Amino acid sequence: MSASTALPLNHVAIIMDGNNRWARDRDLPALSGHQVGAERLRDVVEACQEHDIRCLTVFAFSSENWKRSREEVSGLMSLFTSYLRNYRKHLVDNSIRLRVIGRRDRFSTRLTKLITEVESATKGGERVLVIAADYGGQWDIADTFQRIAARIASGEIATFEITEALVQEHVALGDLPPPDLLIRTGGDHRISNFLLWQIAYTELYFTDCYWPDFDRAWFNRAVEDYQARARRFGGRN
Repeated sequence: MSASTALPLNHVAIIMDGNNRWARDRDLPALSGHQVGAERLRDVVEACQEHDIRCLTVFAFSSENWKRSREEVSGLMSLFTSYLRNYRKHLVDNSIRLRVIGRRDRFSTRLTKLITEVESATKGGERVLVIAADYGGQWDIADTFQRIAARIASGEIATFEITEALVQEHVALGDLPPPDLLIRTGGDHRISNFLLWQIAYTELYFTDCYWPDFDRAWFNRAVEDYQARARRFGGRN
């Protein structure tokens, strides 16, 4: 597909799956897979810059991940903290704004404070990196309707004013364009409660490649596959 006919690609979302299986296949502790996976995120952020993709949203920690072992959860929280500290300067230098979506009340006070600090330090960025942490699509929709219900109860709006546009205003990422492409690594072909409202017409790309092996070449393959498609949004070509 020529550059003149290339599909717009403004927002990519990724379910970063396969860290544990990658580590298990190498007889390594689970956290090793997550550590290597954090490095792959750096590669993909840079690949997005090369493709002029303005927004990248990654599923880092789901609401259901709290069910994992205490050791793994603790390691993931430490890794998240280290990533924010070590990557902060890179985000600022490359004009990338960090946003974290999801609940924050189950994070430590220290981690919550660090998230707020990095978001504030990068707020002027031209591109956006969204990290979904303690996030679930069903939680997002329920939280949206709780906030809309509060506006109804206060008399600010009436029930007949609830529209798709109003819901869009209140969901996480409501101010950003919906993802054009959703990539899931690790071999599973499901959405796993990620951005349920936002991906209504998103193109889906599944690969068996585990996330720690998902480098720029793999990302480029996903983009090429996307560019070979025709997006109809319910209509006809």
